[in-house]
Amino acid sequence: MSNGLYVALSAQMATEKRLTTIANNVANMNTPGYRAEEIKFESIMSENGAKDVAFSSIGESYTSRKAGSVTYTNSPNDVAIEGPAWLAIQTPAGVAYTRDGRLNVTAEGRVVTVNNYSVLDQGGAAVLVNPDAGALKIGTDGTLTQGTNQVGTIGMFDISPMAKLTRYDNSAVIPDRPATAVVDYNSNVMRQGYVEGSNVDPIMEMTRLITVQRAFESAASAISEQETTSVDSIRALGPQ
Repeated sequence: MSNGLYVALSAQMATEKRLTTIANNVANMNTPGYRAEEIKFESIMSENGAKDVAFSSIGESYTSRKAGSVTYTNSPNDVAIEGPAWLAIQTPAGVAYTRDGRLNVTAEGRVVTVNNYSVLDQGGAAVLVNPDAGALKIGTDGTLTQGTNQVGTIGMFDISPMAKLTRYDNSAVIPDRPATAVVDYNSNVMRQGYVEGSNVDPIMEMTRLITVQRAFESAASAISEQETTSVDSIRALGPQ
């Protein structure tokens, strides 16, 4: 099989994976706190033959940490973080982290996400409040106040830029390295009454979708041409 066919096949596999990630991003462009999935591609050099041949890898997925747009909701239970920090939540898979700040208070007084996961404080314990003590006031450092009483703190956590993120549920992630509690409240500010949206740029994603579709079709066309050339060569060189 010729190198040209291998190159075209590798390009088709790479573009197919890119199409999948774009479709997933577009499907979640209205999901609060969602982080877009991106692909990092590399070339693989073949050492066979007299000349080097570059093949495309299928790419390595990573989660974009760019902030999404923030919308004012006027709901006292909504929060958005200005800065790179994350909210910590307790899930069946362990502690996960999210930027989706749509919170609720249960009848038992647990502060939970829209998916009913407990929100954690700086020490990693579930945040508990008195459900009958009135509306919550949330400070810029995550402190919770009911009336004149401070009743707890919503934790903010830093995830290392080197950590690999695994997606969990709606818009949460689980890093492969421990997150650390925020100590710098100048770079990380919690805003009550706001919600952060997805960081997906719909116009950019649609543009990428068109470009990748064309690349996929070009790779498919190249494969077809290579097959036709191979068949024609066999016929021409075969027994007469």
